Formats: sequence, C-alpha cells, structure tokens
Amino acid sequence: MKKILSLAIALMMAFTLAACSGNNDSPSDNSKQEQQPTMPIESESADVENESPPPETEAAGPPTEIVDNKPVEREPAVSLNESNDQSTSVGTESSSETKDNKESLGAMEDVRIKLTFNNEEVIVKMYDNPTSRDFLTLLPLTLTLEDYAGTEKISSLAKRLSTEDAPPGSDPSVGDFTYYSPWGNLAIFYRDFGYANGLIILGKIESGIEKLASIRGDFTVTIEKIN
Repeated sequence: MKKILSLAIALMMAFTLAACSGNNDSPSDNSKQEQQPTMPIESESADVENESPPPETEAAGPPTEIVDNKPVEREPAVSLNESNDQSTSVGTESSSETKDNKESLGAMEDVRIKLTFNNEEVIVKMYDNPTSRDFLTLLPLTLTLEDYAGTEKISSLAKRLSTEDAPPGSDPSVGDFTYYSPWGNLAIFYRDFGYANGLIILGKIESGIEKLASIRGDFTVTIEKIN
C-alpha cells in the first residue's frame, strides 16, 4: 500500500515539473515574437511615399523680383530662338528699306530732261529733292522763256512747286536749273549770280548752255523727260 502511494506521489511530481517546464518555454517564445523587427513594413511604406508623383503645382505667374521690399513683376525672358527670329525680321526689314531707298535714289540720279527750242536741245540732269520731283509731274511742258538781268532765262509756272525740305536759299552758278519760290518761276542761269533767298536748285545743265545764252528776246521752249 505504501509503495502504491509513493508511486502516485512520484508521478504527480513528474507531471508538475513537466507543466512548469512548458510554462517557462512559452514566455520565451512570446518574447522572441515581440522582439521581431518591424522595419521592413516601414521601409515599404516610405518607398511607396517616395515613389508617389509630386503634387501638381499651380501655373506660375510672371517672375518677380524684390525691389525695396516690394515684389515687382518682370517680363519673361525672350528665348534664344525668338530673339534670333526678331533680329532676322528686323534685319530683313532694314535691308529691304535700304534697298528701296537706293533704288529710288538711283532712279532719280538717272533722270534727265530735254529743253527743245529753235531746233536746239539742252540736256538737264535733275537732282533728287521734293521740288524737283514736283516739277517732273508737270512734264511735258511748253513755256515762253524771257531774259532777266542778262543772267538768267525765266518763266512763270502754272502752279507753285513744293518747298518741302528746301534750303532757305542758294548761290547759283552757270548752268543751274532752278525754281525761285517767292515768284513761283523757273530760272535757268547762263551766268554766275550771287546768293538768293528762296532759290531752289532743281538740276544742272549737262550740255547746250551756250545755246541758251546766245538767244535774244523771248522764245518758246518745250520741256520733256528723257526715257
């Protein structure tokens, strides 16, 4: 009887020790589980945030700079291509205007008129000025010339010529084809003369001045442009 009781006590003690041993292992496992790192989860979250596209920015207005603690709007810079285009455009327009001016001047330099009288001809090369161009609009023209002061042949014109950009006066020389604005008459000088206010030189006689000087009295002259 005592042997059976002793065996029973021994078995109970063995079970108790086994149970205590099992309880001691469980906290150790839980402790290991609680100490597992959580960094991979945070890292993945951070990567997702970094990979997300940046928020759209609102359209920016004109660039500003601070002057005396106040924002001042500046004009946007012109791109290199736009600057080159503008320079090219300006250069083209400037070249075109220069070409037109040269062509106009060249054409005026080549303008000549012919005075025909008594089966004689006098050739005049016209100058480029507003009064000369206005005179050319009257051609062809027939006038009666008369001698004045033994120096010039004169005739009144049907209308006053433009005096735009004209000098206050001129000092004519032999062969000058002129317009005297105070009287509104044509004056062709075959002798030298002093300075005269309101005298505008239209051109210069190239040949035949002696034919004009030799005529006495009034005579009829036809003036026309030479093509």
